[in-house]
Amino acid sequence: MTGKVILPEWGKRTYIMGIINITPDSFSGDGLLQGEDPVADALKQAQAFVAAGADILDIGAESTRPGAQAVSVEVETSRLVPVIQCLAENLPDTWLSVDTYKSETARAAIEAGADWINDIWGLQADPAIADLAAHTGAPLILMHNRSRPSDVSLQKRLGGRYTNVEYKNLLEDVKDGLMQSVILAMRAGVKTDRIIVDPGIGFGKTREQNLELLNRLNEICALGYPVLLGPSRKSFIGYTLNLPPDQRVEGTAAAIAVGIARGADIIRVHDVEYMVRVARMTDAIVRPLPFHG
Repeated sequence: MTGKVILPEWGKRTYIMGIINITPDSFSGDGLLQGEDPVADALKQAQAFVAAGADILDIGAESTRPGAQAVSVEVETSRLVPVIQCLAENLPDTWLSVDTYKSETARAAIEAGADWINDIWGLQADPAIADLAAHTGAPLILMHNRSRPSDVSLQKRLGGRYTNVEYKNLLEDVKDGLMQSVILAMRAGVKTDRIIVDPGIGFGKTREQNLELLNRLNEICALGYPVLLGPSRKSFIGYTLNLPPDQRVEGTAAAIAVGIARGADIIRVHDVEYMVRVARMTDAIVRPLPFHG
């Protein structure tokens, strides 16, 4: 770890998490393995994100798009470690988050300089991540996820989405799932103030369920933990507006603004420059501070 143990001051403003994809197959088309030098490309992208206002960089090396193939720990680690080492050295004042659900990968990332762990399976895939977070003190993001390959429907222009996913009660089921993950983390010794929850927009939820979850995000916030929201360029926007991933900036902006108004603490985004502006404007409306501009 790089030693950046000070946590955000929750509630004062929205924090921006920029997405760094070290993959060849990201749904959003921004996978950096398509270039000749992924480490240099990642540093360039990271520096641009930080200059635009990103507080946290979330580095992932396995695509999580609907229908994507899993990669091994060895492949994932080989992609991540050089990038994290480079970013930790060159951006010492920026929090680095590793996007993985594998404890071995998370450990290697922490040793390379990552500060946070972002587990998209909320400890369901590998509970040992909780032990690692407890031992290192790394903030731990726990996401609700009910993704199943059998529920994926693919359309070439708009990409993959989840269909026919049933919940007894969407909000209650998501809250219960998140609290099960929280309990696992706390039993392993993760401190309460190191836990962040993510309702899992786009993960095992239909378009309609994602829209409802976003609109009722305040009910997730009522659990009492900081909330991360990640709607950026996702299929529920594409299928609502009939637009491919590279044309979803406005839809993302609308989702971000509503999410912040409902209480989101962190927004995880691809288009950092634009979404920083959306977040700052929304913050000025919903949690105004003295204006000095």
